Amino acid sequence: MTNAAPKITLHLVASLDGIIAKKDNSVSWFETADIYENGATVTEQDATAFLKTIDCYVMGSHTYEHALELSKTYGWAYGDTPTIVLSKRNLSIERDSIEVFSGDLNKLVNERLKQNYTNVWVVGGAELVKSFIRHQLADDIRLSIVPIILGDGLHLFDQTLPEQSLRLKDLTGYKNGMVEMVYEIKK
Repeated sequence: MTNAAPKITLHLVASLDGIIAKKDNSVSWFETADIYENGATVTEQDATAFLKTIDCYVMGSHTYEHALELSKTYGWAYGDTPTIVLSKRNLSIERDSIEVFSGDLNKLVNERLKQNYTNVWVVGGAELVKSFIRHQLADDIRLSIVPIILGDGLHLFDQTLPEQSLRLKDLTGYKNGMVEMVYEIKK
C-alpha cells in the first residue's frame, strides 16, 4: 500500500431522472449520440491510465452477475484488479481476481479494504451503495449523468437514506453530453 490515505468511492451512472438500471438491465442507454462541443475529450490512453489508479472494486451480487453477462460481449470490465463481491449466495467465480465476501461491511472496509488498498471503487448496486452511505463508509460519490430520461427503472436513491451533506470536488462535461460530478461525503 502507498502512503496515500485510503479512499472509498461510490461510482454510479444514472439517467437525468435518477435511474441506474432499466427493468431489463440493458445498458445500451449508456451510449449517447449527443454532442457537447465544449466538452472534454477522453482518449483510450487517458481512460486506461485512470483505471490503473483503482486498486480494488467492490460490488453486489446482482451487479456481478450482470457484469459477467456483459463480459460475454464486451469482456470483463475490471481487468485483473481485485474485485470483492458481497453476497450470501453461492456464486460462480470465473476469475482469480474475484472473491466473495459475506461478512460485516464495517469490518470489510476498516479491517481489509482500508488496510490493503488506496483507491477502492464501489460500482453497484443500489442497495450496496445505500449501505455504504448509511454506515458512513464512503469518502466520495462519483456520479455520471447520461443525457437521457428513462422514466422507469431502478432509482439511484430513495427515501430510506438519511440526510447527507456533500461538497462538490469536481465537475466535467464530456463531448458525448455526459456530465460527471465528484462529491466528497462530509462526515
